[in-house]
Amino acid sequence: MPPRVIFQPYGWQRSQETPLSSEYDFALVNIGRLEAVSGLSRVQLLRPGSLLKFIPEEILIHGRDFRLLRVGFEAGGLEPQAFQVTMAIVQARAQSSQAQQYAGITPKAGQGSGSRKPPIPLMETSEDWETERKKQGARGWRVSTVNERFDIATSLPRYFWVPNRILDSEVRRTFGHFHQGRGPRLSWHHPGGSDLLRCGGFCTASDPNKEDIRAVEAMLQAGHSDVVLVDTMDELPSLADVQLAHLRLRALCLPDSSVAEDKWLSALEGTRWLDYVRSCLRKASDVSVLVTSRVRSVVLQERSDRDLNGLLSSLVQLLSAPEARTLFGFQSLVQREWVASGHPFLTRLGGAGASEEAPVFLLFLDCVWQLLQQFPAEFEFSEFFLLALHDSVRVPDTLTFLRDTPWERGKQSGQFNSYTQVYTPGYSQPPAGNSMNLQLSVWDWDLRYSNEQILQFHNPGYDPEHCPDSWLPRQQPSFMVPGPPSSMWLFSRGALTPLNQLGPWRDSSFLLAVSSRWLPRPAISSESLADQEWGLPSHWGACPLPPGLLLPGYLGPQIRLWRRCYLRGRPEVQMGLSAPTISGLQDELFHLQELLRKWTPRISPEDHSKKRNPNTILNPTEITGILKGQFHPFWITSC
Repeated sequence: MPPRVIFQPYGWQRSQETPLSSEYDFALVNIGRLEAVSGLSRVQLLRPGSLLKFIPEEILIHGRDFRLLRVGFEAGGLEPQAFQVTMAIVQARAQSSQAQQYAGITPKAGQGSGSRKPPIPLMETSEDWETERKKQGARGWRVSTVNERFDIATSLPRYFWVPNRILDSEVRRTFGHFHQGRGPRLSWHHPGGSDLLRCGGFCTASDPNKEDIRAVEAMLQAGHSDVVLVDTMDELPSLADVQLAHLRLRALCLPDSSVAEDKWLSALEGTRWLDYVRSCLRKASDVSVLVTSRVRSVVLQERSDRDLNGLLSSLVQLLSAPEARTLFGFQSLVQREWVASGHPFLTRLGGAGASEEAPVFLLFLDCVWQLLQQFPAEFEFSEFFLLALHDSVRVPDTLTFLRDTPWERGKQSGQFNSYTQVYTPGYSQPPAGNSMNLQLSVWDWDLRYSNEQILQFHNPGYDPEHCPDSWLPRQQPSFMVPGPPSSMWLFSRGALTPLNQLGPWRDSSFLLAVSSRWLPRPAISSESLADQEWGLPSHWGACPLPPGLLLPGYLGPQIRLWRRCYLRGRPEVQMGLSAPTISGLQDELFHLQELLRKWTPRISPEDHSKKRNPNTILNPTEITGILKGQFHPFWITSC
């Protein structure tokens, strides 16, 4: 069991259905700040090595996932032991290290590695990749085994999709001309015929011969005459921007934030977090139009190919493919585009130091939540599923989100002990630890949640008519037309610019010293990309969208704050955010009836005939008692 601290409130009994309780458990690595409180004025921030100066009446545990747990010690009960309990947590945090982050989880009876199938394909075998290829109908692609021993790149999966006509020997040479060996691979095949690819930046310092150049261009074109290179970093925030915005958001959403209420919205705007969500959705919408408006190859190019490429590719599939919006489809999407494709979860979430921390995956989940709010009938999963996934990145129960590469994840679990890997660019030895049960992943939700909680993962407003079975048949050319013959484009700043070649090597020699952004920036187009692609003038209004495509709004109030996630430390803000279930609606109705009962006696008889002004602001003291009812004292059961 990973090191954690567990609390038990009055009258609460641990569920026997789950080995863990996600509501009252805190993994030590998930504790962002620990405070001791005595009275109204004595507050001490506890750091490793610090000494507690008083016996606390209450301790506050601030989670890195925005949770806040208030642990009260009953007078005459646990109060004499409060000092020891609090200092035990501080010492345990100080002693926990990266090498001890993962200790595995004990599965329930019958959950052994040979007795069950993973709930979601982990994309660790060639059979998983072949099954997914057939499911997408990608007939022009095959599963390549060229990286089966991780001798091309440890950050790539063991298997990936390449065009049928490209030999593995050509794949090996071609990938050498891309940053960290991350050459072009298929991410998703659109049923209309388009292909969405992703790759790293060009290694412009390399000197490919003519055969290599032809192979590079053949892989980028993927059998299409029309190919569009998308500069992923263009108009999207940098990793440093994402990290700074997230830190500001956390500081603003903490209960002890010093920002005045009348300036809170301005401070929220100043974090830039919602701006970055907006820019990601806008870019994903543009790429979705590129994929669905013409039969072509669309290539997402990011220097590292491990951060924003995964975010953009995932959002494009959510906007374009109804099957990705199902619960199973979304989990498979995350496993394929993030976990198997080598997103550095451990580094980006601060596990390897703060210098490269940037919660790109959490930014992606916020974007998905925005889509769920705008299209509530299109998604089978609910906000509570997104919250569970958001919190799971901080819980060291499985290796899904605790390593940077597929090679490290497999090496930690003992999966690759039968051979020695040959070439490891950017290799770092993963920490030693116990071997993991290969069949357990973050998608085994019954390890941490009860059946009742898992039922809340399903969106009650989902329209079954939007399921994949009622969507477009495969290869339906009626709504998509071929692109211009032998055309090559760069998509940047909302506009398409024609290219003479796909790679930088055929130009003058000065291009060999520049980065992957080696082409001039065009001016921002005054028309939307949808208008440009479907040939409709902008004054005609909204263009007709192909079936299955969603284009979200991203202007002004259309982008909202994910209150249930970021303001979990403020119970008073959570009022009115009850679960969209029968029991949740009953609880909210009971709460409203209680408010009405408490307010009604305060109205004098002569006021009954008067109509209450709807703009009247209620006295905050009138609801103080109700708000206090949200806090419950806790007892410590284990540490």
